[in-house]
This record gives sequence, structure tokens and C-alpha cells, in this order.
Amino acid sequence: MTEQELHRLLDKLPRLRQEIGKVIVGQHEVLDEVLVALLAGGHALLEGVPGLAKTLLVRTLAAATDLSFRRIQFTPDLMPTDILGTEILEEDHATGHRSFQFMRGPVFANLVLADEINRTPPKTQAALLEVMQEFEVTYAGQTHPLPDPFFLLATQNPIEQAGTYPLPEAQLDRFLLYIRIGYPSEQEELAILQGTTGTSVGHPEPVIGAVELRQLRQLVREVSISPELLLYVTRLVRATRPDGSPVKFIQDYGRWGAGPRAGQALVLCAKARALLHGRFAATAEDIRQLAAPVLRHRLLLNFQAEADRLTPDDAVAAMLKELPIGNA
Repeated sequence: MTEQELHRLLDKLPRLRQEIGKVIVGQHEVLDEVLVALLAGGHALLEGVPGLAKTLLVRTLAAATDLSFRRIQFTPDLMPTDILGTEILEEDHATGHRSFQFMRGPVFANLVLADEINRTPPKTQAALLEVMQEFEVTYAGQTHPLPDPFFLLATQNPIEQAGTYPLPEAQLDRFLLYIRIGYPSEQEELAILQGTTGTSVGHPEPVIGAVELRQLRQLVREVSISPELLLYVTRLVRATRPDGSPVKFIQDYGRWGAGPRAGQALVLCAKARALLHGRFAATAEDIRQLAAPVLRHRLLLNFQAEADRLTPDDAVAAMLKELPIGNA
């Protein structure tokens, strides 16, 4: 890739943000984290109360990229074959020969929205494990590769417990980022009302295609990160484990810590954020900004933390405070 081609490719990232901004008001940090997951080649779990445009954000991202898109609405009666696909018996009318043909499910798309993933039973949730990790589907002994690139965005509602099935820790770990969406500010909410209750509706134009996204994902891995920051990421992840953690919060409230996959995720996400902001080197700020969405679903707190109304985000904040990067 020539320098001119490289700059032309990187110039599309601000345009992608701009096109999504035609529909999505505010939520800049959330959008950055979604784009980081997209560039890093991982998957993202979005959590927020109803009405915060989780689904709209994903649909807008699909519209702003020239990628195939499918939405799966998860319900209690959804079966694995409804997601992955199934075999059907077909007959050749010319010869009368019958054979089984695999009919691909909605998961065979570049961008898949798993809407309200916690509303489907564990059997169906588990059907996504191979998809998310291996980027392929195995059915009746045959392996079917997914489109490249493949990006899964799942949503869930944190306030409803009846009729839901919380994701197990093993599957949560498959998500590169756990993104929480909060309420908009007063000015943003006013802009939402003005922009969505009139006759003018924003329509994003496609900016990035599959080939360009694959090139960007390769560029992410070429972004540099200093040995000092790699050492800091290592110490940060190891500090989440109660046995031997130097952080008092983890000593008092930690139950289980993050594995090496968390460190890989944090480094890749820091590189992706650097590229998203036009830099070819990850910084300490990249790590600070992404520590919470990378770690919040990979560490477990004990019952005392729950009684004291403490969250994994509090644990991450304590680690960032007690383990300054200068000590790496």
C-alpha cells in the first residue's frame, strides 16, 4: 500500500463517524468503542435501558458501511438452527435424486445484530460460541466459513430480569468490549427530539466496504506500542486476580480475575483507538479509555462488593489509580 492509498484509507474513518452522526446524536464515546471493536476484529456487547438507540446505532453502522447486514431478534423460543441454519432435503426434478442441502442462517453476514441476546435460553446462546471464536459454523460434520470480515454486535437490557438468561462468563469473555450506554445530556436529548419528530431524517451513505475494512484491521496490528505500555497492560490484567494483587480493592472485593485474553484485547483495542484518531502508536490515554469496557465483564466481585453496591467499573478505577503507568 502506497502512502497515498494509506492516507485515503484513513481519511474514511472521520467520514464514517460523520455519516453515523447524521442519525445518532451524541454518544461519542460509545460510537468510538463500537468502531474500536470493528477495527480490532472483535465483537461488542451493548448494554443500556430501552430507548437509548442501541439497535438504531447498529443499523446506522450497517448503513454507513458497504457490508451485508442481518438482524436476529432473540426470543425464548429461538433455536440454534434459527441462527446458524439447517439442512433441507432437496430433489433434482430432472433425475429424481435427493440430497441434503445446508441452508445458511442469518448469522452468515458481515455485520450481525444479536438483539436482546439475554432473552434466549443458554442452548441458543451457546450456538454463538463457535461463531464468535472460530468465525465458522459446523453442521452435520461440515464446516462452513463465515463472511470475512465478520462482526457481531449484541444488545441487552440490564433492568429486566423476568424471562431473561444472563450470559455465562465463558461467553462474555468472547466479547472484545462490553459497552454501556447511558442517558443523553439535556442538549443531546433536545437535538434528538428536534431531529426525529420532523420531516427531515438523516440517511447515511456507505463509506467503507469489506476490502477496506480488512485492510484497516491489518493496519491496526501494525500500530506500534511501547514495551513500557505492554508491561503496564500485563500488570494491569494481573492485578485483577485476587491472589497476589497489589490493589487493595481487588484484595477486599475480588473473586475472580481476567485471563490473558483480556491483555490481548486491551492491546488490540488501544492500537485500534490510536488508528481511529489518526495515530500509528498507542498511548497511555488509549489504555485508560478502554480499560473499563475491556475488563468490566472479565472480572468477578464477591458478595461483599454487591452488598456495598460496588461494580467492576469501580474496580477498574481503583486499579488505574493505584497502578499509574509511570510505574510500569
